[in-house]
Amino acid sequence: MPSEHAIQECLSAVTLPGLSQPLASIANIRMPAEGVCEVVLGFPARSHQQQYEAFLRDSLAAQGLSCEVSVSWEIAAHQASQGIKNMENVRNIIAVASGKGGVGKSTTSVNLALALAAEGARVGLLDADIYGPSVQMMLGVESGVRPKQYGTQYLLPIEAQGIQSMSMAYLVTEKTPMVWRGPMATGALQQLLYQTYWQDLDYLIIDMPPGTGDIQLTLSQKVPVAGAVVVTTPQDIALLDAKKGIEMFAKVSVPVLGVVENMAVHVCSQCGHAEHIFGEGGGEHIARDYAVPMLGALPLSMQIREQADRGAPVVTQAPDSEAAQLYRDMATATAVELARRQRSSAAAPQISISDD
Repeated sequence: MPSEHAIQECLSAVTLPGLSQPLASIANIRMPAEGVCEVVLGFPARSHQQQYEAFLRDSLAAQGLSCEVSVSWEIAAHQASQGIKNMENVRNIIAVASGKGGVGKSTTSVNLALALAAEGARVGLLDADIYGPSVQMMLGVESGVRPKQYGTQYLLPIEAQGIQSMSMAYLVTEKTPMVWRGPMATGALQQLLYQTYWQDLDYLIIDMPPGTGDIQLTLSQKVPVAGAVVVTTPQDIALLDAKKGIEMFAKVSVPVLGVVENMAVHVCSQCGHAEHIFGEGGGEHIARDYAVPMLGALPLSMQIREQADRGAPVVTQAPDSEAAQLYRDMATATAVELARRQRSSAAAPQISISDD
């Protein structure tokens, strides 16, 4: 029988299909018995599970090694910075942000949440855009649906399409304007976040309002955000604002998991001609400038827009479509980057300074 060390060494150096990190940086490799190997990923991978198992067995065979390989996943909890309290029942909070409105941030948030859930994670979605909530409509929750009270101070999230959700839209009518100053909106957001009874979440996706104002600052400084996804379009003015968003997260020590570029290209439905209406490669450039991953580029697609407007997001309603696959790839890239950062942070030495 091959040695345990040889098997672990071989698997540790393998890069799974579609990823760029070696397995050791995103997974634990265990050998509970002779000839049995358990690979525990730090991200959900239901749709790739069998592919990964076959790939790892083939990788071992190529080195003259053999082992019964099983792949599972275990989502680690984010360790909050000093002075920020971890949230009960929520392992990781991911903020989806943009420097300006109209770049498809809410559409990205909804499909990211649904894609992570489709991969086997327990996911929640918080609509933090107090002034212009849209998650209710995009998830297809009927107007007038209200969250139920739990105990004396909590609200139960609304279950929709396999995820837990909360939005100001659940508490007011669709015609009610939120004519609030910044502190009132910030207070309302904190109530929605902390007084919702989230239930055993691997990820809580927060759909942030556009910009870098009070709500963004409060969320970054008082909430244990594990990482942020910055959404932009290739247009120069959008990129300028996206840079401000990345800089804001850097100032408050929230890691940016990567950049998502919406409206990257338009493909004519009649002739198939591809045209970069808003420019080309802007997301790639900003990701390279700030040394963060490019998580995905989504086309300017009528299907994505129409299905979001109908409350039937493309990830759940057209799971075999090209657009849904792009969102699933983006979700996997986001979860993988978070897992890599968490393992890297856990492995780093903890240095404390005292007067002794």
